[in-house]
Amino acid sequence: MADTRVQYRRRKSYNTRSNRIRKVKTPGSRIVVQYQRKRANARKCPITGQQLTGIPLLRPYQYKFLKRRERTVSRAYGGNLSGLAVRDKIIRAFLIEEVKIVKRVMAQKTKQ
Repeated sequence: MADTRVQYRRRKSYNTRSNRIRKVKTPGSRIVVQYQRKRANARKCPITGQQLTGIPLLRPYQYKFLKRRERTVSRAYGGNLSGLAVRDKIIRAFLIEEVKIVKRVMAQKTKQ
């Protein structure tokens, strides 16, 4: 059986999450190390916990290199809250204003 032992190419010599490797056989029949990147988690809405649609799954540092239109969604709170959460926020604000108007009208009626 062929020898599949390899050496790390970087200074870190421990099998940590940031030091994951993959063994790859080259056309010259050598087995070399390729370093794996960490998997990206989806951005989530802090209110509903849903994955934010329209935003790519990247590591946090990689968002820095995207254009603004690729990082966000063209909507109020786009890229931070899900559409459902924004809709609820708008409806809640509208209902609060309605309650204020009703209270004002009732206060005027009791004065008269």
